[in-house]
Amino acid sequence: MKLKLPSRKRALRWLVIGIVTLIIGVYLLLPIGFGIVVVFPYKESVGDPPEGFETISLKTADHVTLAAWYRPPANGAAIILIHGAGGSRESMRGYADMLVQEGYGVLALDLRGHGTSKGGTNRLGWQGTRDVSAAVEFLLTQEDVKTIGALGSSLGGEVLLGAASEVPALQAIIADGATHRCLDELRALPKERPLVRNFVPRVMYATVQVLSGDEPPKPLLDSMIEADSTVFMLIAAGKNDQEIDYNELFAEKLGDRASLWIAPGVSHTGAFKQYRDEYQQRVIAFFDAALLNEDEG
Repeated sequence: MKLKLPSRKRALRWLVIGIVTLIIGVYLLLPIGFGIVVVFPYKESVGDPPEGFETISLKTADHVTLAAWYRPPANGAAIILIHGAGGSRESMRGYADMLVQEGYGVLALDLRGHGTSKGGTNRLGWQGTRDVSAAVEFLLTQEDVKTIGALGSSLGGEVLLGAASEVPALQAIIADGATHRCLDELRALPKERPLVRNFVPRVMYATVQVLSGDEPPKPLLDSMIEADSTVFMLIAAGKNDQEIDYNELFAEKLGDRASLWIAPGVSHTGAFKQYRDEYQQRVIAFFDAALLNEDEG
């Protein structure tokens, strides 16, 4: 005859099982799931190019075909636009319009595995430097292009900051909403260095590395510091404390090569929509000063 556990012991057993299950879920299954999502193929649709743009294809050094829109500059300066994770150049139409109005050329790029570009998906952009290099190499062949800058939203900003040291032709970079893409970048903030703080993302990053076969990229700060001829404009959302912390750290380390705008009261990458006029004024003044040798107003 099987003896029944007293109700208190039975309740304690189920409580322990519940706690263990929760711990496994939060610290292992959840970050593994996030890692799978990072490399899961997803293609955001892309419409017809904006007026005055043509659709072009670029080839990276590792033979991946990338899709882009291109319009040559009227002022001699071209800007590379890069979207956020899981997005495409479709989401950068408004930024392209803003730049074209001021005479800038625009190359709006789909990162590999995004939009209509080929290649494996990695929504952390670990192979992004190769994609940026292909875009810059194309622009260097264009007679109308004398100087090159770039603007990236979220992941796009991180990819550009990470490519800065390898692509010196990028003279000016704007990163809107950049934080981190890998463990070394996460741990740039002292508060993120304890294992209790970074264990979950550590598992996610390890999952991404195993599933994608990609190696984590050069840390953002190392890249920016090494790119000593490049200037930076950093934009952080006023409602996002982590964004503010990282961008304040970037600005502190870069000194007078970086300016920081913390857009008040906005969420991640929300400054373009909420402060459209000020956003345009700041962006154009930065690029004018860096690429056209005009004083910032």
